[in-house]
Amino acid sequence: MKTWLVACSKGGVGKTTVATHLAAEAAVAGLHTALVDADPQESATRWCQRRAGMASAVLPLDGTRKNWRKALPSGTQRVIIDAPAGAMERDLEDFLDIADAVVVPIQPSALDIEASVRFVESLGKHPRVRKGKLRVGLLGNRLKPHTNASQQALEILRSWPFPLVAQLRDSQAYVVLTGLGKSLFDYHSAQVREHQADWVPLLHWLKKD
Repeated sequence: MKTWLVACSKGGVGKTTVATHLAAEAAVAGLHTALVDADPQESATRWCQRRAGMASAVLPLDGTRKNWRKALPSGTQRVIIDAPAGAMERDLEDFLDIADAVVVPIQPSALDIEASVRFVESLGKHPRVRKGKLRVGLLGNRLKPHTNASQQALEILRSWPFPLVAQLRDSQAYVVLTGLGKSLFDYHSAQVREHQADWVPLLHWLKKD
Protein backbone atom coordinates (compact mmCIF):
# COMPACT_ATOMS: atom_id res chain seq x y z
CA MET A 1 0.00 0.00 0.00
CA LYS A 2 1.24 3.46 -0.90
CA THR A 3 0.10 6.59 0.92
CA TRP A 4 0.40 10.01 -0.69
CA LEU A 5 -0.31 13.27 1.14
CA VAL A 6 -1.43 16.38 -0.78
CA ALA A 7 -0.80 19.42 1.40
CA CYS A 8 -0.15 23.15 1.39
CA SER A 9 -0.87 25.73 4.07
CA LYS A 10 -2.16 28.17 1.45
CA GLY A 11 -5.84 27.70 0.68
CA GLY A 12 -7.23 27.66 -2.84
CA VAL A 13 -4.19 26.11 -4.50
CA GLY A 14 -6.09 23.10 -5.88
CA LYS A 15 -5.27 20.49 -3.24
CA THR A 16 -8.58 18.70 -3.55
CA THR A 17 -8.42 18.66 -7.35
CA VAL A 18 -4.95 17.12 -7.19
CA ALA A 19 -5.98 14.61 -4.51
CA THR A 20 -9.12 13.50 -6.36
CA HIS A 21 -7.23 13.13 -9.64
CA LEU A 22 -4.55 11.00 -7.97
CA ALA A 23 -7.28 8.86 -6.43
CA ALA A 24 -9.12 8.53 -9.73
CA GLU A 25 -5.94 7.58 -11.61
CA ALA A 26 -5.28 4.78 -9.13
CA ALA A 27 -8.89 3.56 -9.17
CA VAL A 28 -9.09 3.60 -12.97
CA ALA A 29 -5.91 1.51 -12.98
CA GLY A 30 -7.76 -1.09 -10.90
CA LEU A 31 -6.27 -0.36 -7.49
CA HIS A 32 -8.40 -0.44 -4.35
CA THR A 33 -8.23 3.24 -3.43
CA ALA A 34 -9.21 5.32 -0.40
CA LEU A 35 -9.36 9.10 -0.24
CA VAL A 36 -8.83 10.47 3.26
CA ASP A 37 -10.58 13.82 3.56
CA ALA A 38 -8.96 15.79 6.38
CA ASP A 39 -10.49 19.09 5.31
CA PRO A 40 -13.62 20.11 7.26
CA GLN A 41 -15.14 21.43 4.00
CA GLU A 42 -15.48 17.77 2.89
CA SER A 43 -15.11 18.56 -0.82
CA ALA A 44 -13.17 15.34 -1.45
CA THR A 45 -15.84 13.32 0.34
CA ARG A 46 -18.58 14.78 -1.85
CA TRP A 47 -16.49 13.96 -4.94
CA CYS A 48 -16.28 10.33 -3.79
CA GLN A 49 -20.02 10.25 -3.19
CA ARG A 50 -20.73 11.49 -6.72
CA ARG A 51 -18.41 8.78 -8.03
CA ALA A 52 -19.92 5.98 -5.95
CA GLY A 53 -21.80 4.32 -8.82
CA MET A 54 -18.77 4.01 -11.08
CA ALA A 55 -16.70 0.86 -11.50
CA SER A 56 -13.67 2.91 -10.42
CA ALA A 57 -15.28 4.20 -7.21
CA VAL A 58 -13.08 5.62 -4.45
CA LEU A 59 -13.73 5.02 -0.76
CA PRO A 60 -14.03 8.26 1.28
CA LEU A 61 -12.67 8.29 4.84
CA ASP A 62 -13.04 11.02 7.44
CA GLY A 63 -9.50 12.24 8.04
CA THR A 64 -10.60 14.69 10.72
CA ARG A 65 -10.92 11.69 13.04
CA LYS A 66 -7.74 10.39 14.67
CA ASN A 67 -8.83 6.77 14.23
CA TRP A 68 -9.54 6.91 10.47
CA ARG A 69 -7.00 4.16 9.79
CA LYS A 70 -9.23 1.67 11.61
CA ALA A 71 -11.82 2.16 8.85
CA LEU A 72 -9.29 1.36 6.12
CA PRO A 73 -10.30 -1.96 4.50
CA SER A 74 -7.73 -4.72 4.26
CA GLY A 75 -6.52 -4.99 0.70
CA THR A 76 -6.38 -1.21 0.17
CA GLN A 77 -3.62 -0.51 -2.33
CA ARG A 78 -3.57 3.28 -2.55
CA VAL A 79 -4.36 5.95 0.05
CA ILE A 80 -4.56 9.61 -0.91
CA ILE A 81 -4.82 12.20 1.88
CA ASP A 82 -6.33 15.62 1.18
CA ALA A 83 -4.90 17.82 3.96
CA PRO A 84 -6.85 20.73 5.43
CA ALA A 85 -6.11 24.26 4.25
CA GLY A 86 -4.03 26.28 6.69
CA ALA A 87 -2.35 23.23 8.21
CA MET A 88 1.37 23.51 8.92
CA GLU A 89 3.86 20.68 9.44
CA ARG A 90 3.04 20.36 13.15
CA ASP A 91 -0.66 19.95 12.31
CA LEU A 92 0.09 17.17 9.84
CA GLU A 93 2.43 15.03 11.93
CA ASP A 94 0.06 12.06 12.07
CA PHE A 95 -0.10 12.02 8.26
CA LEU A 96 3.61 12.77 7.76
CA ASP A 97 4.49 9.82 9.98
CA ILE A 98 2.80 7.35 7.59
CA ALA A 99 3.04 8.99 4.16
CA ASP A 100 5.32 7.67 1.43
CA ALA A 101 5.40 11.03 -0.38
CA VAL A 102 4.08 14.59 -0.03
CA VAL A 103 2.82 16.63 -2.98
CA VAL A 104 2.73 20.41 -2.45
CA PRO A 105 0.59 22.25 -5.05
CA ILE A 106 1.56 25.90 -5.56
CA GLN A 107 -0.06 28.46 -7.85
CA PRO A 108 2.00 30.89 -9.95
CA SER A 109 1.40 34.13 -8.09
CA ALA A 110 3.66 36.08 -5.76
CA LEU A 111 1.08 35.86 -2.97
CA ASP A 112 0.74 32.09 -3.29
CA ILE A 113 4.48 31.54 -3.40
CA GLU A 114 5.15 33.83 -0.44
CA ALA A 115 2.39 32.16 1.57
CA SER A 116 3.85 28.72 0.85
CA VAL A 117 7.45 29.44 1.88
CA ARG A 118 6.95 28.85 5.61
CA PHE A 119 5.06 25.63 4.94
CA VAL A 120 7.79 24.23 2.72
CA GLU A 121 10.44 25.27 5.22
CA SER A 122 8.52 23.55 8.02
CA LEU A 123 8.31 20.32 5.99
CA GLY A 124 12.07 20.37 5.62
CA LYS A 125 12.41 20.23 9.40
CA HIS A 126 10.32 17.10 9.83
CA PRO A 127 12.55 14.19 10.99
CA ARG A 128 11.48 11.80 8.22
CA VAL A 129 12.13 14.44 5.56
CA ARG A 130 15.53 15.33 7.02
CA LYS A 131 16.53 11.67 7.10
CA GLY A 132 15.45 11.12 3.49
CA LYS A 133 12.64 8.74 4.48
CA LEU A 134 9.84 10.99 3.20
CA ARG A 135 10.01 12.58 -0.24
CA VAL A 136 8.49 16.01 -0.90
CA GLY A 137 7.66 17.22 -4.40
CA LEU A 138 6.49 20.66 -5.54
CA LEU A 139 3.68 20.84 -8.08
CA GLY A 140 3.17 23.95 -10.20
CA ASN A 141 -0.61 24.17 -10.49
CA ARG A 142 -3.01 26.20 -12.68
CA LEU A 143 -0.15 27.43 -14.83
CA LYS A 144 -0.51 29.47 -17.99
CA PRO A 145 2.71 28.28 -19.63
CA HIS A 146 3.34 31.20 -21.96
CA THR A 147 2.83 33.99 -19.42
CA ASN A 148 5.65 35.79 -17.65
CA ALA A 149 4.00 35.18 -14.28
CA SER A 150 4.04 31.41 -14.71
CA GLN A 151 7.60 31.37 -16.05
CA GLN A 152 8.85 33.53 -13.18
CA ALA A 153 7.02 31.36 -10.66
CA LEU A 154 8.61 28.21 -12.06
CA GLU A 155 12.07 29.77 -11.81
CA ILE A 156 11.46 30.54 -8.15
CA LEU A 157 10.15 27.05 -7.42
CA ARG A 158 13.16 25.46 -9.11
CA SER A 159 15.39 27.27 -6.61
CA TRP A 160 13.61 25.74 -3.60
CA PRO A 161 15.10 22.76 -1.71
CA PHE A 162 12.53 20.24 -3.01
CA PRO A 163 12.14 19.19 -6.66
CA LEU A 164 9.54 20.69 -8.96
CA VAL A 165 8.07 17.39 -10.10
CA ALA A 166 5.33 18.50 -12.52
CA GLN A 167 3.48 21.44 -14.06
CA LEU A 168 -0.30 21.39 -14.51
CA ARG A 169 -1.88 23.84 -16.94
CA ASP A 170 -4.88 25.92 -15.95
CA SER A 171 -8.13 24.52 -17.35
CA GLN A 172 -11.83 24.81 -16.61
CA ALA A 173 -12.04 21.08 -17.27
CA TYR A 174 -10.82 20.42 -13.72
CA VAL A 175 -13.68 22.44 -12.22
CA VAL A 176 -16.29 20.69 -14.35
CA LEU A 177 -14.94 17.18 -13.81
CA THR A 178 -14.53 17.56 -10.06
CA GLY A 179 -18.14 18.68 -9.84
CA LEU A 180 -19.17 15.47 -11.59
CA GLY A 181 -17.13 13.18 -9.38
CA LYS A 182 -14.85 12.43 -12.31
CA SER A 183 -11.32 13.18 -13.52
CA LEU A 184 -9.24 13.51 -16.65
CA PHE A 185 -8.32 9.84 -16.26
CA ASP A 186 -11.89 8.75 -16.90
CA TYR A 187 -11.70 9.90 -20.54
CA HIS A 188 -9.63 9.07 -23.61
CA SER A 189 -10.18 11.89 -26.12
CA ALA A 190 -7.20 13.60 -27.76
CA GLN A 191 -7.94 16.86 -25.96
CA VAL A 192 -7.98 15.17 -22.58
CA ARG A 193 -4.79 13.25 -23.33
CA GLU A 194 -2.91 16.54 -23.66
CA HIS A 195 -3.80 17.41 -20.08
CA GLN A 196 -3.20 13.85 -18.90
CA ALA A 197 0.36 14.22 -20.18
CA ASP A 198 0.91 17.01 -17.63
CA TRP A 199 0.43 14.42 -14.88
CA VAL A 200 2.94 11.87 -16.19
CA PRO A 201 6.03 13.38 -14.48
CA LEU A 202 4.20 13.58 -11.13
CA LEU A 203 2.93 9.99 -11.37
CA HIS A 204 6.39 8.78 -12.39
CA TRP A 205 7.94 10.57 -9.39
CA LEU A 206 5.35 9.18 -6.99
CA LYS A 207 5.66 5.62 -8.25
CA LYS A 208 9.43 5.37 -8.62
CA ASP A 209 9.93 3.85 -5.17
